[in-house]
Amino acid sequence: MVASMTAFARKQAEYDWGTLVWEIRSVNHRYLEPGIRIPDSLKPIEPAVRESLRKAISRGKVDCQVRFQVRHQDSGHEELNMALVERLASLSRQITDLGTGAAPLSAADILRWPGALQEEEIDLDTMQKDALDLLAETLGEFSSARRREGEELRQMIQQRLDAIRVIVQNVRERLPEILARQQDNIRARLAAFQIELEPGRLEQEVVLLAQKSDVDEELDRLNTHLGEVERVLGTNEAIGRRLDFLMQELNREANTLSSKSIVAETTLNAVELKVLIEQMREQIQNIE
Repeated sequence: MVASMTAFARKQAEYDWGTLVWEIRSVNHRYLEPGIRIPDSLKPIEPAVRESLRKAISRGKVDCQVRFQVRHQDSGHEELNMALVERLASLSRQITDLGTGAAPLSAADILRWPGALQEEEIDLDTMQKDALDLLAETLGEFSSARRREGEELRQMIQQRLDAIRVIVQNVRERLPEILARQQDNIRARLAAFQIELEPGRLEQEVVLLAQKSDVDEELDRLNTHLGEVERVLGTNEAIGRRLDFLMQELNREANTLSSKSIVAETTLNAVELKVLIEQMREQIQNIE
């Protein structure tokens, strides 16, 4: 299935310990270039995050970030940091025993001391597991968004493939008529100038004209490339580079068709082919 390199996904979840948010966005790039922003508390999961991105995405400049907010505990859940409280009380007594006249620390003084009260610690293993689980869900939504946009790109490309086939068929059907008309033009010019050619010379000119304007091979290759583009669009893999190569081949045949043109009609058809091919190429730049 066709996947776009441009997509965005955001997933937020609430847990007992707080809130977690993942955001993933990507734009076009020749290769996979992940940019990951993770808070220090979640740094241990970064290798797993990179591996998950690598498995889900083949190409694109990807910005992946996670944020979390710890839930503030309700009043009454605080606990004394007993080691610190005992240390402060001991130091206060030592200062009092020195007879300096300094007042001992009160209970209120100790409670206001930084770190004397501590909230329940968060289980980092649980937080990291929750983060990886939510990442998997976010990547699922991200991949779905890429496939939805990719399907729209596939339809636009298919429309242009159909239009190219119509042009190729039209050129193939009109070519005998075009050759006949050119032969008549040669005869008319010869008659106007009252030029008599050697026996067989006119036939030689007609043969040369037919050889110069023979584009059956180019038309066959155009149809072959169109079929290959459709085949590639139906595969379940990264196809952007392959499609870009096929656009180059299609453009090559359109250029040859233009160079062999002997009437304005065929030239205009070749120009229209090149316009359609360029439109496809622009869309293909967004495909993984």
